[in-house]
Amino acid sequence: MNEGLTISAFFDAWELFRDPTYAGMIAGATLGLLGVYVVIRRIVFLSAALSQIAGLGIAVTFWAKISFGLSGFLASPMLGAATATLAAVLVVNGAPKSAKTRQDALLGALFLFGSAGTLALGSRITEELQDIQTLLFGSAVAVLPEDLTALAIVCGLIVLVHVWWWRGFVAVSLDPEDAKIRGMNVVIVDGVLLVSIAIAISMTTQILGALPAFAFSVLPAMAAIRFVKNVPQALLVSGIIGGASGFGGYVLAFLYSLPVGAAQTLVAAAFAAFAVLFSVARAKFFIQGN
Repeated sequence: MNEGLTISAFFDAWELFRDPTYAGMIAGATLGLLGVYVVIRRIVFLSAALSQIAGLGIAVTFWAKISFGLSGFLASPMLGAATATLAAVLVVNGAPKSAKTRQDALLGALFLFGSAGTLALGSRITEELQDIQTLLFGSAVAVLPEDLTALAIVCGLIVLVHVWWWRGFVAVSLDPEDAKIRGMNVVIVDGVLLVSIAIAISMTTQILGALPAFAFSVLPAMAAIRFVKNVPQALLVSGIIGGASGFGGYVLAFLYSLPVGAAQTLVAAAFAAFAVLFSVARAKFFIQGN
């Protein structure tokens, strides 16, 4: 810990850190909830690919702004991230579901294309290099008030949709064939679920970076599933862990002068590691009790 930096010092400077801390908590809670579907559907690589593709969309926006003089809404990094991730979801959703290996290969290709493309464009727009590094590694220490507002509105709407449609999302995630037999429009429900994940990841990548976006969409859910026994409880617990990781990561970054995205990822990973230890200890206790 840096000398003189304490948690009380963090709260003494709360006006400075309030917006980015709230952004981390909102993004962490939302992606934590959505991450339960990512984990139970075993599409973790989709989350990784989307976070990198969102980064590429932002890099393309920077490049187009410099090369073609784009301005206003067309030069918005948020638009670039959302467009790229939604396009990636359409590609993945249109791929044959029967060939699991081919779908995994497609996700791997998207991940590599997003990563390599972002780095390649970063070398062409050196004046924006700091922004490129920020969106890749999540080293942002400030969040604009308008970005926080947009994040809160979009994430709030996503959470409302998931509270409303959670039964359908759970059904298509656990047993899509049974959901189809029961008369559910699996294509629409599945599409809304994937689009909501893509939008949340794209916004988080644009504001906080690709690293925390990926971490929030996987690690809190891994922890929650170890703590509880059913999906509805996991959704709630994962959202709480995600929000706590967003907050705790910022505090950790302040105390130890770490990149914010890395610190948030470490806190989420600590929750996941504790959950594994907890589940092992619970299993041993149950065996001994019998």
